[in-house]
Amino acid sequence: LFATLIIILVFAPLFFLSGFEGRLLRPLGFTYILSIFASLVVALTITPVLSYYLLPKLKVLKQKGDTPVIRILKSSYKPILQKVLKHPRMVLSIAFLLVAISIGLIPILGRSFLPNFNEGTLTLSVNTAPGTSLAESDKIGDMVETILLDQPEVVSTARRTGRAELDEHAQEVTGAEVDVKLTMKNRDKDSFLAELRKQLSLIPGTFIGIGQPISHRIDHLLSGTKSQITVKIFGPDIYKLRSLGNRVKNLMEEIEGVVDLAIEQQHEIPQIQIKFNRINMARYGLTTHDVAENIEIAFQGKVISRILEGQRSFEVVLRYGEKFRKDLESIKRTIIDTPSGYKIPLQQVADIRYEKGPNFISRENVQRKIVVHCNVAGKDLRSVVNTIESEISSKLDIPSEYYISYGGQFESEEKASRTILIVSLISLLTIFVLLAISYQSTKSAILIIINLPLALIGGIVAVFLTGGILSIPSLVGFVTLLGISTRNGIMLISHYNHLIKEENKTLEEAVIQGSLERLVPILMTALTTSLALIPLAVRGSAPGNEIQSPMAVVILGGLVTATFLNMIVMPVLFHRYFRKTG
Repeated sequence: LFATLIIILVFAPLFFLSGFEGRLLRPLGFTYILSIFASLVVALTITPVLSYYLLPKLKVLKQKGDTPVIRILKSSYKPILQKVLKHPRMVLSIAFLLVAISIGLIPILGRSFLPNFNEGTLTLSVNTAPGTSLAESDKIGDMVETILLDQPEVVSTARRTGRAELDEHAQEVTGAEVDVKLTMKNRDKDSFLAELRKQLSLIPGTFIGIGQPISHRIDHLLSGTKSQITVKIFGPDIYKLRSLGNRVKNLMEEIEGVVDLAIEQQHEIPQIQIKFNRINMARYGLTTHDVAENIEIAFQGKVISRILEGQRSFEVVLRYGEKFRKDLESIKRTIIDTPSGYKIPLQQVADIRYEKGPNFISRENVQRKIVVHCNVAGKDLRSVVNTIESEISSKLDIPSEYYISYGGQFESEEKASRTILIVSLISLLTIFVLLAISYQSTKSAILIIINLPLALIGGIVAVFLTGGILSIPSLVGFVTLLGISTRNGIMLISHYNHLIKEENKTLEEAVIQGSLERLVPILMTALTTSLALIPLAVRGSAPGNEIQSPMAVVILGGLVTATFLNMIVMPVLFHRYFRKTG
């Protein structure tokens, strides 16, 4: 029961994750805990009943001694155990060295929020210059599809150019999305994407970002853009923002791993600008709100009623006729109602003229901004972000009224990693208290907690050998490892205590006999878990397996060290510690 409670506590960090990562990983925690509860119920109810009826009929129970395989395992393990008990300092020094080496590998590992997905499809975002007509955008889209279909890996394409204003993802006619179905052949995916980017870059006046359907939506959910990294520059002047944005873009171009780099396409376009004369407005008793509302109704219109015709409803919109809003002079003569009842032309309270201005102004929390965004290829996300931050802070002089913020997947990775670390430490403290209560001894609880880092050795080495990228699923794998390692420690310590207290064994006899008797259960637990995880670990690139694979790799690697080192280090620790303390 205590082992079950401890495993539940180990998975507590997953339930404190918020945002997208919480929605993604909390179900894993729920599933694991429910499975553990189900196994506990089965072990306490069904297994005893089945054992009562089935075990007496087994001939193997009438045989004395172990099977040949188990005898070989125990005969090989016993002399090793006897030797290591005589050299505790050497064993503990080697264990400490292995832990130190594995911890030293952590700074070398790359970091990412989620592993790269292999969805079997691509989504290309094609953006042309502002003001490009639908017909011209369609031609550019055809060029993109032609390049795509020339690739042997591309099976088919589907394109959407522009989206309606009321669409959930409204898009101007200057933008298009191309969905691409792939079947990888002679080239690996990285080589294929590198060649594709090279060919698409030859299309003039376009920015083309390459992603995948699910990955695109995750990026958009996390940062507001369909890219893995966004650099947001905030400030009051839109022209200064554009200048800073271009300088940031130039710095990022030189950074290894940055692909699909782009800046929000702001351009000067002809505009009719209306600048209010507040002094004249005050003479007529008008406010900027009054005048702006008049202008909005006159030119954009206002729904004043609805007409029902059968089952259909039509809006009645009030606004000026076409001839009264088609040129500058007509706009100047727009009638404004004053509080005193007079009607005056707009030009008496405002300066109206043709000017050039930005095609759009992007804002976040009421502040003007410009966004530079990119994807990452060939390197881990965290190292690229660190390089970008370092380059910008050292080479770009930011005026006092301006500031830069960074967004994307790495923000969620930082937040999730911090949450998992903090809650894991709290969980370990709670586990220690439970162990101390269970054994009525802080010594045994300390031994089990000290033994936990042994599980991390194999997990860290496994990550290092399989790409060197530490992602949130990998951290979940480490959380699982802590539970497995704790359970193994409980099995050993409990049996040692039983042999000493109930069977009056000496300390050395209890350690040797207890370790031999728990060898098979611990190995069986490790083997059954490993066999279940191997298909997930070896098929990490299979579509739909990207999140499970990093967890499986960490757990498999950790099981190797947790199992074999536990069977060596735990007996040595118990023997040495209790020999000195009694």
